[in-house]
Amino acid sequence: MHLDKRVPIALIVAMAVQTAGALVWAGAAMQRIDYLEREVSAGARIGERTARVEEQMRYLRQSVDRIETKLDRLTGN
Repeated sequence: MHLDKRVPIALIVAMAVQTAGALVWAGAAMQRIDYLEREVSAGARIGERTARVEEQMRYLRQSVDRIETKLDRLTGN
């Protein structure tokens, strides 16, 4: 590689600073992406748990309905 003597030091420093800034920005962006991926994953788990609870509530409601029907038959209502 050959560096022309007409390339000012200020240009080289500016490019180095710009490159460093881009790397810092990319690192921060990766941290935000990682955080969001973890949040989305946690949200999916909450959705699964909610679906299970809803299914359990449906079975519980069916049981309560059967109990009410039997009580109504016993009391004559």
